[in-house]
Amino acid sequence: MANADIKPTSEDDIPALRDVLNETGLFPGEMLAEMLAPSINGEADALWLTCHQGGKAVGFCYTVPEEFADGTWNMLALAVHPAFQGKRLGAALVQAAEQVLSERKQRILIVDTSGTGAFAGARNFYAQNGYDEEARIRDFWADGDDKVTFRKAL
Repeated sequence: MANADIKPTSEDDIPALRDVLNETGLFPGEMLAEMLAPSINGEADALWLTCHQGGKAVGFCYTVPEEFADGTWNMLALAVHPAFQGKRLGAALVQAAEQVLSERKQRILIVDTSGTGAFAGARNFYAQNGYDEEARIRDFWADGDDKVTFRKAL
């Protein structure tokens, strides 16, 4: 595994993580500060972890508890700056999130992705990291674009 320095996300990470978002296109970087604010202020149960390389934030993982479920969390976002991809930093972030949740006695981590060819790499990534394809909802995101849910017991 990569030599990754993974810590809870802080306000200081926001500028570099905006760059990660803008480079990956996961979602608009300008949304990040508002999304992070409740967690940084201690008002949300969300788990934000940031991976640093050379002191710079280069990736993050964002998970939230599922409402009305006992110990089930949903990984809503995982991103690594393209210049740092292929170094197992995404796997390190996922493993760190799993460890934190396991230590908190949580049971399950799920992640949703697309069933299109453009997301074959994402589906392969989750499978390689011990996630099982648990469900597929046809045409969920759009016609011909299935929602694929992966699950891992913690």
